[in-house]
Amino acid sequence: MTSKGRVTIREVAERAGVSMATVSRVLSGNHPVPASTRARVLRAARDLDYVANAHARALVGGGRKMVAVVLRQVTSPFYAQVAEGVEAEAAARGWLCLVGTTGGDPGRELEFVQLMREEGARLVILVGGVVEDDAYRERVAHYAQALASAGARLVLCGRPAPDPDIPALVVEFDNEAGARAITGHLLSAGHRRIVFLGGLPGNTALDARVAGYRAALAEHGLGPEAAHVVDCGLGRAAGHRAMTELLKAGGVPGPGDTATPETATPDTATSGTATRDTANPGTATPDAAPARFTAVFAGDDMVAAGALRAIADAGLRVPQDISVVGYNDIPLAEDFNPPLTTVRTPAEELGRAAVRIALRDPEHAAGAHHLLGTHIVVRDSVQPPPPGREDGGSTPV
Repeated sequence: MTSKGRVTIREVAERAGVSMATVSRVLSGNHPVPASTRARVLRAARDLDYVANAHARALVGGGRKMVAVVLRQVTSPFYAQVAEGVEAEAAARGWLCLVGTTGGDPGRELEFVQLMREEGARLVILVGGVVEDDAYRERVAHYAQALASAGARLVLCGRPAPDPDIPALVVEFDNEAGARAITGHLLSAGHRRIVFLGGLPGNTALDARVAGYRAALAEHGLGPEAAHVVDCGLGRAAGHRAMTELLKAGGVPGPGDTATPETATPDTATSGTATRDTANPGTATPDAAPARFTAVFAGDDMVAAGALRAIADAGLRVPQDISVVGYNDIPLAEDFNPPLTTVRTPAEELGRAAVRIALRDPEHAAGAHHLLGTHIVVRDSVQPPPPGREDGGSTPV
């Protein structure tokens, strides 16, 4: 997939040694053409990486009103809601929507983007947080330029653009503000020992939530040593395992304690956990006394689901013994036991907005950045710490 200027039908004709009309007949498939001529034209188009411009095809009735949404997985409630939003907005406009999953594999993502470019999708929407490294930045710039050369557009949904100059529309929500608000809710209830469960260093969405968590602690006069981030990744199993380990330890590591993280992925359980000390990153004090916690901020609602199960398995109660909050407000969050206080992210609206904004102002959408808001949904999983434990006294185990 090339990112150079769009190859024209004239160049394909010159390479194949035929007229532009013949190339048009071959590519449209609507007219009889000798097999040898067809093969020569298709070979030239492939060699030149020719893709018919989607807008030009639409003018002659040959274009597909099609949007493609590329997700890590469809089993995640958050991703499913974003895809539902894309589908609903596309359907309302008479467009088709195709959904592809990558399992987090950049190679599959590349293949899907290439396929949609060749098939004439007008919009290709990539969804979800990523690890923003040099490989990602190069890959996204490549996608954006290649799609633009074919008359299509790249939309980054819930992930940032690595460079404001690349021709990609960004639609995301304010992860940091949501995390700051939900942490403030716990602090206002009297909690001072709050553990963040579900970190994944380098992931753009989770790093923003951790930043919001830390900012809220600082705004309430707590020092950097008050922040305890457990890097277990996302998913119910990851949340259950990490919470079980914390309860067995009787709390979270105190200032100076660190651990070496094992491999974690954003949407699956991990084989281990690690705790970051924000006051002294990179240092370790194995004999430090544990600091007991009274509340858990789960990186998303599925991590919270696992944490709730682990707390119940340990014979403890939420919120009487430990308060728990989540993030995303998936449909099942209100059916948890107890119903979960969480941050509502506009997942379906994120998908709708990605389509609506890209089609509303197609000439100016590229390079634009749109930030959607979040808000807290208060249910029954938070109450003040038990008497005597406001500052992290002993957690009953």
